[in-house]
Amino acid sequence: MDEFKRRDFLKTTAGVAATTALGGGTALFAGDAAAQYNAKPEKGAKLRVLRWKRFVQGDEDVWLANTKKFTQMTGVEVRVDSEGWEDVRPKAAVAANVGSGPDIIISTMEDAHLYPDKLVDVSDLANYLGKKYGGWYQAARDYGMDGKRWVAIMMGAAGNAMVVRKSMMNAAGFEQFPSDMPGFLKLCQALKAKNTPAGFALGNATGDSSWTNWLVWAFGGKLVDEHNKVAINSPQTLQALEYAKELYPNFIPGTLSWLDPNNNKAFLDGQLSLTANGISIYFAAKNSQDAKMKEIADDIVHAKFPNGIDGKAAVLNLVFPMMIFKYSKYPNAAKEYLRFMMEKEQYVPWQEASIGYVCHPLAAYESSAFWTADPKVTPYRDCMKDMRNNGYAGTMGYASAQCSADFIIPNMVAEAASGAKSPKEAMERAQQRAERYYKV
Repeated sequence: MDEFKRRDFLKTTAGVAATTALGGGTALFAGDAAAQYNAKPEKGAKLRVLRWKRFVQGDEDVWLANTKKFTQMTGVEVRVDSEGWEDVRPKAAVAANVGSGPDIIISTMEDAHLYPDKLVDVSDLANYLGKKYGGWYQAARDYGMDGKRWVAIMMGAAGNAMVVRKSMMNAAGFEQFPSDMPGFLKLCQALKAKNTPAGFALGNATGDSSWTNWLVWAFGGKLVDEHNKVAINSPQTLQALEYAKELYPNFIPGTLSWLDPNNNKAFLDGQLSLTANGISIYFAAKNSQDAKMKEIADDIVHAKFPNGIDGKAAVLNLVFPMMIFKYSKYPNAAKEYLRFMMEKEQYVPWQEASIGYVCHPLAAYESSAFWTADPKVTPYRDCMKDMRNNGYAGTMGYASAQCSADFIIPNMVAEAASGAKSPKEAMERAQQRAERYYKV
């Protein structure tokens, strides 16, 4: 490796020079940041990284290009493997249990809260990045911290928004996307009447089933209260499930078994007019050479989720914790890899290449130009800033992680919506399942 590049890289690591982040006025005071973080890769370090498979090609292309650049600058070889979302989580749990596996695993949701004692303390790196880039959003702190200790660096979140065909929405009699729950139901009913139905995942979809949390929260329901006592059996939840029963008949058939790819495929096949998804549907249509896909891309509009009955929107997004396991022989090299990937020189081009499929966890990245260059991208910009964590209204931990992994809220909504159980029965079953993890 060129020795000048190596010295320059190490200077960057130490934060010797003050910089300004992304034109947003967020300055790094190098002395403070450097005092918090100064990791140098171990001699002869090699890293293995496991992450989820891309839903957007630009994500994978630039992530791997940035990885190659890291290797060129540090001499640290990095192997990146990809698996489906549903496969990464159990592999991460096995790695934590047996003490062997990838050095870094980029998983989903509260996985870092399942085995925090198996993870490297990355508080120094988190403090460095937070000070340099305007601070971490609250959701990033919720998912990344175990008490006062950072056990994961948040890559960001796959932002969730409503994806709708504007021409079909207009044909159903709506000029604008509804901002409240009654209006949303009326839109879905009108779309069904026009034979251009909506469709939302009701299977065990890691990301796309999160709309069910919004539905429950919109009516004031919650899995647990502020004291971590199971509170899902409530009049508010019952109201949400009655709403779900009215909503479900307007869906395209098959949504009860949908996993994360299904609504993407159905929308791009022209079977759907409305769904909840990340920006991957728009990305695929926009970058396709097929004329029909280009037509769909031009017709797509994105909207924020409708407000709940309290006038506020509370949405759950799929977050991505980047975890370094204690069994790694090269924890400093692993930290440096994560630092390098989160620095603006790598992070912004990566976000831009995937048109914001992963919404940032650090405030300074709000000002990246691509968020407003295409108005269709803008609704995803604040997804992590505005989101609620799925431990709501209690604290994050083992119990909330298990309830998330067990799909308790999505299953409850699916059972009630489809008529497999009455809303009351579905609610009571969800209560019993949650109490297995939140011990009474």
